Amino acid sequence: MIFYNAEESRTLRTAVYGAMLLVSHADPGPVLEERFAGLRALSNLSADLRLVMAAARPSVPAGTDEEIEPVILEALRSSMKVLAAKSPEDAADFPRAVLAICREVAEADGVVVDAEDAMVAKIEDALVL
Repeated sequence: MIFYNAEESRTLRTAVYGAMLLVSHADPGPVLEERFAGLRALSNLSADLRLVMAAARPSVPAGTDEEIEPVILEALRSSMKVLAAKSPEDAADFPRAVLAICREVAEADGVVVDAEDAMVAKIEDALVL
């Protein structure tokens, strides 16, 4: 098991839950369906990262979508750096897992709109080391 300190854990939670939030807000729709789809899709994460997600409440910044987007994208970039240093295997799998989570959120209402695709593309760009 990989140990992540409190700041690293908070960053990882902000990245994952924040990515779900950004995609959900890209096309206002059935919030509960999107939330449940995202939570179910957490199974795409490694066991270590699922433990990090479950260890505390979701960490998402407060503010408008325009204010929180750069914070969440930076959390995604920082998460990749943390994972590369501590768990190269997780660093390799994290982008795929986060993007799978984002797709589940986007597809929760049965229709994926351009705004959701655009947000997923921004998230994907942030996941590049």
